Amino acid sequence: MRILGVGIATLDIINTVPHYPDEDSEVRAIEQRRSRGGNATNTLTVLAGLGHACSWAGVLPEEPDAVEVEKDLRDTGIDLRHVVRLQQGKMPTSCITLNRVTGSRTIIHYRDLPEYCSRWFSRVDLQPYDWIHFEGRAPAELAAMLDRARQSGKAFSLEIEKPREGIERLFRLPDVLLFSSHYAKQKGYESAPAFLEAHARHAGKERPLLFCSWGDAGAWALTQGDELYHQAAFEVPAVVDTVGAGDVFNAGIIHCLLRGMPVRDALRQAARLAAIKCGQTGFGSLGDAL
Repeated sequence: MRILGVGIATLDIINTVPHYPDEDSEVRAIEQRRSRGGNATNTLTVLAGLGHACSWAGVLPEEPDAVEVEKDLRDTGIDLRHVVRLQQGKMPTSCITLNRVTGSRTIIHYRDLPEYCSRWFSRVDLQPYDWIHFEGRAPAELAAMLDRARQSGKAFSLEIEKPREGIERLFRLPDVLLFSSHYAKQKGYESAPAFLEAHARHAGKERPLLFCSWGDAGAWALTQGDELYHQAAFEVPAVVDTVGAGDVFNAGIIHCLLRGMPVRDALRQAARLAAIKCGQTGFGSLGDAL
């Protein structure tokens, strides 16, 4: 299947530490590595490993760090024909502190690059694609892109990682909404079922298929027919790296729905894939898991 992802790529600088440092203290990193990150491109990386032909629509600046990111994307097999290249700006960078004991991560993100906009998206031929996946960024621009995707008749998903002004107005447009626990908690909810059911009551019957992952508590799905499914978190013998686990979960959902799996089975397989990722560094070998 051919999949188009719309969102950002980042350069991640990951420091693994023996414990999370207190404020105004110093800790020596056990390990440091650089890798390409970004929600949409992480999801595409996993989908490419699962055998899909993936393309990315995003922005890269003309500067050295972007060369490193572009090489990684090309090595992964992701098509870059829809990438916009700009002379100004810097490669978005995430400095990630990874706790060796718990696997948790704390991220400081720096961005000095324009967001991908609807004007650029309007030039993309959507006809070849079987699925379009959007990262929930820049709601004003995203609205026009989602409208165009809806008019194209293509299946498409929207990932909602964090609250952004005006993003809720777009929730009825996609076929699939993928929520993070962070978003739900910021909206005052203490569980995925409470969040999904409240969202469904507000949205009514004309709403997308809903998913929400919730870390150790597992993940939930709510269908348009109000069927609520829960998948318990799979046991991870040793948590190594949780960076990108949510992006892996989203990739698993998209892959399984494209394969025609029932929602319950898609939820289970996506949760299993995310658990496997938490037990390893990076995204290698995940393509063999489903």
